[in-house]
Amino acid sequence: MLLNGSEILIECLKEQGVDTIFGYPGGAVLNIYDALYKHRDEIKHYLTSHEQGAAHAADGYARATGKVGVCLATSGPGATNLVTGIATAYMDSIPMVAITGNVALPLLGKDSFQEVDIAGITMPITKHNFIVKDVNKLADTVRKAFYIAKEGRQGPVLIDITKDATANFAEYEKKEPIEVKRITENITEEDIKKALELINSSEKPFVYAGGGIVSSDASNEISEFIDKIDAPICLSAMGLGGIPSSNPRFTGMIGMHGTKASNLLVNECDLLIAVGARFSDRVATNINKFAPDAKVLHIDIDAAEINKNVNTYSSIIGDCKEILKILNKRLENQKHDKWMSKVKEYEKEFPLKYADEKELKPQYIMERISAITKGEAIIATEVGQHQMWACQFIDYEHPRSLLTSGGLGTMGYGLGAAIGAKAGCPDKVVFDIAGDGCFYMNNIELATSVANDLPVIVVLINNHVLGMVRQWQNMFYDARYSNTVLDKATDFLKLAEAYKAVPFNVTRPEEVDDAIKKAIELNKTCVINCEINIDEKVLPMIPAGKSAEDIITFDDFCGE
Repeated sequence: MLLNGSEILIECLKEQGVDTIFGYPGGAVLNIYDALYKHRDEIKHYLTSHEQGAAHAADGYARATGKVGVCLATSGPGATNLVTGIATAYMDSIPMVAITGNVALPLLGKDSFQEVDIAGITMPITKHNFIVKDVNKLADTVRKAFYIAKEGRQGPVLIDITKDATANFAEYEKKEPIEVKRITENITEEDIKKALELINSSEKPFVYAGGGIVSSDASNEISEFIDKIDAPICLSAMGLGGIPSSNPRFTGMIGMHGTKASNLLVNECDLLIAVGARFSDRVATNINKFAPDAKVLHIDIDAAEINKNVNTYSSIIGDCKEILKILNKRLENQKHDKWMSKVKEYEKEFPLKYADEKELKPQYIMERISAITKGEAIIATEVGQHQMWACQFIDYEHPRSLLTSGGLGTMGYGLGAAIGAKAGCPDKVVFDIAGDGCFYMNNIELATSVANDLPVIVVLINNHVLGMVRQWQNMFYDARYSNTVLDKATDFLKLAEAYKAVPFNVTRPEEVDDAIKKAIELNKTCVINCEINIDEKVLPMIPAGKSAEDIITFDDFCGE
């Protein structure tokens, strides 16, 4: 079948099961948009307000559905506006294909209008990228891109297509997608035996799991595993939802803003089993004092993660789900009554807490969102204090229910991600937990939410400052508040109305439930502005470079 490049691109997307794209048109992709128009009944295109919003929406769609997210932008500034979203996906191993147009082949390298070397720019933040100059290579390139995005450790792939390649004709033949198989070839009997020996000889095992258990759909396997070895489990922010928060073995998040119980247990265990996690500096805040008495067994799909940040005693390389299946099959049920008793003591002694006052507290807002939605909502977050409160005080009962920028820490991520999640999971209630600083960066995507009937509920934790940065300035910079006070006159309620979103203003605890319930019932784009105290802190906190011994709790900072 003889088709032009744009038609070939669309047919290849359909081969891959793509029915949703987020993007923004421009000159270099006009041919592609013309083809999209012809196939608008098969592939739904969501026009965002900014290309970065398109990248975050594709990312959120991928996290919420497990499918590959797709975004599309024109050359030059359109392409560069995707960069932050691509980097966000790369840091968190999210499968995404970003498609950009470029100038025609004869104009490449001549500083042509809206020309940029986007392949060169994105090389460090993609699993792979392609520039397609020949229409005859387009179909195979698209197929490879989707395979690479999903295979092994997932991540973003970029396809840059010259404009003439989208206009020229070539023969197209439909092909079935390449089957993406789980990585098992590096799982050795020797590594399995060593792991079993470590687990069987351990008296105080502790499991630390990350985003890998979510991306590999290993929730059932990890739950069976911790039951078999009678061990507690903590999660990174990326791992939240990987097991239900209600699981009695779950000790909370680990790391800088994790629970004191989780952080102390890491220091007291004799075997730390890391599954699909990468020991970032927000978890292993002081490498030299992290899990000092433990042998570390690291299970991960990416061999490059082994011994990268923390030295391991033993490791198994491969897909988490497959490895856990093997271990579960060969493990005998264990009992660690003394260890589990200590776990329960720590959980009782060191609960998450905040001041029980009459003023509106962000932690209380999170608890009410959790109680009202019963763990069934999808929660996207921006980055900062509100992000950590969402991690600490909302219960996540299902995988893919928390969408947060864990690695890059991207302010402005949440609203686009929430829109993408709503597009992929239309029957779910979707929240964006935002701070006012982040909301300034991305509130333009409210227009996208309203125009495309993708209703999300923005819960705006409004303290009129850049909260997390100000917290550091308060605690470690002698309260020198340099450029963190947002002394802007913006009326967020009127702003929401201007976008045709429904505004709510919450200033007292007794107003929280009513606002959340009404927003859910309306099924419209809503903004719930929550006015909180400027000095509210995220606690517990391990200062940068310190260890669990130095953790600052609510009682330490605020007194009994």
